Amino acid sequence: MHTTALPPDAYTTVIALSEPFRPGARHAPADRAADPVREALDLLVGDPTAVRAGLRPGVADRLDDAAARQLLRAVLTVRGPDPLPAGAARVLDALLARERLARGATGAASLPTLRDTIPGTSYPAADRTALWQGDITTLAADAVVNAANSALLGCFVPMHPCIDNAIHAAAGPRLRADCHTIMSLQGHPEPTGTAKITRGYHLPARYVLHTVGPIVDGPLLPQHEQALAASYRACLDLAAEVDGLRTVAFCGISTGVFGYPRMPAARTALDAVADWFGRHPARLDRVVFNVYTDADRAAYVRALTEGIRSR
Repeated sequence: MHTTALPPDAYTTVIALSEPFRPGARHAPADRAADPVREALDLLVGDPTAVRAGLRPGVADRLDDAAARQLLRAVLTVRGPDPLPAGAARVLDALLARERLARGATGAASLPTLRDTIPGTSYPAADRTALWQGDITTLAADAVVNAANSALLGCFVPMHPCIDNAIHAAAGPRLRADCHTIMSLQGHPEPTGTAKITRGYHLPARYVLHTVGPIVDGPLLPQHEQALAASYRACLDLAAEVDGLRTVAFCGISTGVFGYPRMPAARTALDAVADWFGRHPARLDRVVFNVYTDADRAAYVRALTEGIRSR
């Protein structure tokens, strides 16, 4: 059955997209809790879903700091978008804000362009694009792209290495709550090749663009390429609708658990972005292709040095 995606004007007011996120006054930990990790665990210990992640009364007291933080992340990962217990949101905001500062941030607008880093490339959008290897949750772009699943609620598997998990963990539970609001309004799973936008909360990016790429389970087919290109276009089209949004950073959509081969994915990403810039030459200042592994980076470098297909 064909389903259409919810247009932005049907949900952006409900999730207060245009309001800057301000987590409030600095939180002062309770007397018993010298750090917000254990205080948050104490507040969440009665939550029904917390047991699934191994949280029970007294467990946190027997863990070192790193293990306690991992347990808290697991609890938030398996927990649905229900309201947090009283006081937990404020404690988590303090913790996530502190962790964001500790991670540092790289400014997307200041990254060298592909023209600078690969001078011989024939890529037509080389002056407006960059290739950056690193953790996308530390990239200060106006918007970062999340490779989501069709439920659009993030990953529910503790410590799963997907980008969806990493982005939701760094942004905090407010991100899942907004996604739940959007999906409740839409009333059906997110179609492949479309996009939604939320605030970025505790990410250095102000916004997150959520898109569902194609799943490749077998030979790569033309419809996979068309669907992947549609995801890139949908993100850029949606970004262009938001005033003041000038930089976008893409993760490698579909190249993780969705099984899309790296090299053809890089070519499709590059082609789709170049085609979009050809139609909107002045709308965005910079698009970043974010890669995490050496193999991902090598795929882009090879595509850029061998030449890009023109359409």
